[in-house]
Amino acid sequence: MGSFKGHVLPGSLFLIVGAWHIWAALVRYVSDPRSFRVRAWNGVSGFGGKLWHLELYVVAIGAFVDMCIEFFYSPHLKIFVGSEKILNPAHMNDFEHAGMLLMFFLYGLVALLSEKTNFLPLPEGTLCLLGAAAFTSEYLLFYFHSTAHTGLEGYYHLLLVILVGLCVLTSVAGALFPSSFPVDLANGISITLQGLWFYQTAFTLYGSMMPTGCKLEGNGIVCHDKESQIRGEFLANFQFFGLIVLTFLFVLACYAVAAVKYGHQDLRQIHASEFDAVCGVEDEDRIDSYIPS
Repeated sequence: MGSFKGHVLPGSLFLIVGAWHIWAALVRYVSDPRSFRVRAWNGVSGFGGKLWHLELYVVAIGAFVDMCIEFFYSPHLKIFVGSEKILNPAHMNDFEHAGMLLMFFLYGLVALLSEKTNFLPLPEGTLCLLGAAAFTSEYLLFYFHSTAHTGLEGYYHLLLVILVGLCVLTSVAGALFPSSFPVDLANGISITLQGLWFYQTAFTLYGSMMPTGCKLEGNGIVCHDKESQIRGEFLANFQFFGLIVLTFLFVLACYAVAAVKYGHQDLRQIHASEFDAVCGVEDEDRIDSYIPS
């Protein structure tokens, strides 16, 4: 069982990092499409380079703070109980989340060490795989964790598992296809959608958007009858696809702005060549001649 704050905090981290990843990938592509390379993380320019590693600090510090909340604050420091000093069974859910967050903290820490020191120089592909490992730990947590949930709550967790799985696949693909713009963009989209779905889950299951006929009761979501649960699942599908459309529009808007502000002349040539290949235009009839410079 989770909570509103327990979903909003990680959701905020994923949403910030994912949206930034989308924008940065688009800017890097339109600026120099022929030499595009996948990035596990993206630097923040300006301010004399002082904020270059901001994304990694957000990941490392955010994961560490959330991990401490789950491991220390949620059980009110009652981590070990009983004469045998076993892990508090009433907060195993919190300890599971803390373990997942530990992986993201280690990813951010290792990436910072790799970028800022000479002790651990790692290639970009390896950093992508480290990110995939962190997402894999999250996937396994929610996959097995969700089996303990039934009904509407379990359905929301199932959709979350799908999004986390996409994060794993796109992160691994980034290491395997280091020059693929679609792979890098898909990774940012997957992370963004995961953050949005954390928010949607928080507002639906623990906020003011609870479906009619269902309510938060004790440590679970209870629906009055089967029809109420099915209606709640249909609502979840609608919300899910709505967030996909919202993210799609965000990507289009970012691409339009980035192309106008940072677009390289090669971008137009590449698109014209692809148009020629699809339409079968001959050299003397190239579409380039119809595109104003």
